[in-house]
Amino acid sequence: MNIIIAERRMRFMLEKTFYKSLLKHSFNIPVKIVFWDGSSVIYGDGTPEVTITFKEKIPMRDITKNASIALGEAYMDKKIEIQGSIQELIESAYESADSFMRSSKFRKFLPKQGHSEKESENDVQSHYDVGNDFYKLWLDDTLTYSCAYFTDGNHDDLTKAQVDKVHHILKKLDPKPGKTLLDIGCGWGTLMLTAAKEYGLKVTGVTLSEEQYRFVKERIEKEGLQDVAEVKLVDYRELGDQKWDYITSVGMFEHVGKENLGLYFKDIQGYLADDGVALIHGITRQQGGAYNGWINKYIFPGGYVPGLEEMIGHIEENHMQIADIEMLRRHYQRTLEIWDMNFNEHRAQILDMMGERFTRMWDLYLQACAASFESGNIDVIQYLITKGPSGKNLPMTRDYMTK
Repeated sequence: MNIIIAERRMRFMLEKTFYKSLLKHSFNIPVKIVFWDGSSVIYGDGTPEVTITFKEKIPMRDITKNASIALGEAYMDKKIEIQGSIQELIESAYESADSFMRSSKFRKFLPKQGHSEKESENDVQSHYDVGNDFYKLWLDDTLTYSCAYFTDGNHDDLTKAQVDKVHHILKKLDPKPGKTLLDIGCGWGTLMLTAAKEYGLKVTGVTLSEEQYRFVKERIEKEGLQDVAEVKLVDYRELGDQKWDYITSVGMFEHVGKENLGLYFKDIQGYLADDGVALIHGITRQQGGAYNGWINKYIFPGGYVPGLEEMIGHIEENHMQIADIEMLRRHYQRTLEIWDMNFNEHRAQILDMMGERFTRMWDLYLQACAASFESGNIDVIQYLITKGPSGKNLPMTRDYMTK
């Protein structure tokens, strides 16, 4: 009996030592850790800005297998509670050079991914078909679910920032009335319908989300745009031989998978008319491509964030050229902060709709992503690319983009 007790004590000491080793150098702000036995420790100097309470211990094998999944699930299941800002906590971990979040030994055993057309359809629907009523609670009035563009010192009006983002994208194309535009991953249709109504383009939007498809189709009919706008519930790889003068794709390439990224740009090149122009907007890492196990499992199945060098390589190998690149990292950080604020303003309603585990999961997701952008762990980049010599038919300077 004494041997069993001694073994339990030894295991307890090893687990505590493991946790302390894991967390000791993981933050650049003062953090208090409260362990499952009630003991606590403070790392960093000064009054703790965040307190992490382990209601129960998370098995070491789960953390070493995949830390993001183990700790994310523990928070979802209330095995971990966090007092203070989750965003601040995670941002400090990304900025700490010795953090477990930056250690390569924890980046393994990710869920296997597939990107067949059926798998891509399932991935998109698992996220976007949660329900329009859910997204309406915390997105802006345009129902735009991508990085906004904050201008003129505006850091709070999300609807204006999303409208400004749409115009910022369309102006970069230097569009001419009567020409055609393809919007790959059209969402709830704001960009494509703005292009039709305000820029005189004939537009086609494609999505794999049934909720988004029905919503956009109803908007087209309600606004009498059937002659200049169409939406298709189809995989972008199945559009045939049609060509478009312009292509936009916002927040899309992160879903195609590493193995399909080159094929994605091959399709864009194939769909572009000669001398056509495309604006591709999406999350990119300047440090190289990466997955996140927890986000892949619970938020974006099949997701992959490519590296900047990787993106440029695929553009070049598919015989297109870059006319302009713009980084919008701080804009996405602010977008996510407003989304999370809106989300928590409707938290009680979301709890009733979706349950506590889902609600904690989404709050964690929004704050973690804001932290990742804030720290520079990820970026969002707009690539203006041309089929043909770079910028051949575009104005000589960038001034036209802001007029």
